Amino acid sequence: MILPKIRDPRFITIRRGGTLTDDDHHLLALWAAVCAEHVLGHFEAARPGDLRPRRAIEAARAWVRGEVKMMEARAAGGHAMGAARDLRGAARHAAYAAGQAAVVAHVAAHELGAAAYAIKAARAAAPDGTGDAAARQECQWQRDQLPDAIHELVLDDQRLRNDICWSVFEC
Repeated sequence: MILPKIRDPRFITIRRGGTLTDDDHHLLALWAAVCAEHVLGHFEAARPGDLRPRRAIEAARAWVRGEVKMMEARAAGGHAMGAARDLRGAARHAAYAAGQAAVVAHVAAHELGAAAYAIKAARAAAPDGTGDAAARQECQWQRDQLPDAIHELVLDDQRLRNDICWSVFEC
């Protein structure tokens, strides 16, 4: 479970009654794509011929550019998550990160899903005994990628939803 029971209006677009601007929604999607792409190699090493997670990340970026509709990005996200179903560990988490990045087009609050799964992928890929350090390093790397316009919004979201995101945002 990565989404709160009560939706935060800061992650609902203005046209839907929230306060999120389209520009910030796009920044959230791009940041989620960066987070997912950072760990995508774990999936691609396990399934080099399966392009679904990579296509999901590309769909997130294409949605931001206006090249695909939200439903197309959302569908690509679902396909990426489908690629994860029979996997375990870092490869599974990396595919889920890609799927979450694509569905940010549909629900902006999935931005933390992409980040959280990427952190889980980094932890799972780390050598024995170094998983927690790898997770903290990935979390900090992600924070370093945040655009200024959404930096405080995402950090606050991490604080508020850390407990439902496997407590991965303690970096």
